[in-house]
Amino acid sequence: MNFVQWLNSLDEFLYELMSWLVFYPLTLWRILRHPLTTMRYAEDQLRLEQECQYRATVSPPVMLILTIVLIQGLGLAVDSSNAIIGRRHGLASLVDDNTTLLFLRLALFRTFALVLAARKVHRSAEDLDRDTLKPAFYAQCYAISPFALLLGGGLSAAAHFRGEVQLAGLAAILAAFLFYGIVQIRWFRQALRQSAWRSFLDASIGMIVSIAATVTIALLFA
Repeated sequence: MNFVQWLNSLDEFLYELMSWLVFYPLTLWRILRHPLTTMRYAEDQLRLEQECQYRATVSPPVMLILTIVLIQGLGLAVDSSNAIIGRRHGLASLVDDNTTLLFLRLALFRTFALVLAARKVHRSAEDLDRDTLKPAFYAQCYAISPFALLLGGGLSAAAHFRGEVQLAGLAAILAAFLFYGIVQIRWFRQALRQSAWRSFLDASIGMIVSIAATVTIALLFA
């Protein structure tokens, strides 16, 4: 690669980076206003040529990554240190800086997306493989972004020393699970064309398995 090609690549990268400042809030707003429509959009875009995908939004995996980065930034603004980083026993010793903490948080939230996507494919008439899992996983990456933002912000606020901030944090945590749970019930009902009760059961099983998996991982790093 010569110098001119390197400059062109850098220019494209910087433009993509700056475009996130516009498309991240727009995508988040679309998810909050029309979550199911946005999840269908995530799946439908995968049928297009790669260069034509997600032209008006941030792609689902990048959306989740940017959300985790934002959560980490908010956490650092509230408290410049993290208890996990300071620990030196067990698996917590692997998390020795904010970068590894970022990857840990990303893995925890992606567990939710992966488990619920697999649950949906398993309950459908399709065989579970890489091709059938990917659309459902991308849809879940959109759905989990507001959940992650509310939950991450709520947990940071709940750990604050001021009582009113703690109450606001608990309210954000409750709102996160309420929003995410309702979206999952509606998604299972629409995607599988089944009853509200069956959809509630599928969403509950998926969320319980996800919470159990993330809590287990979190305890290993405690």
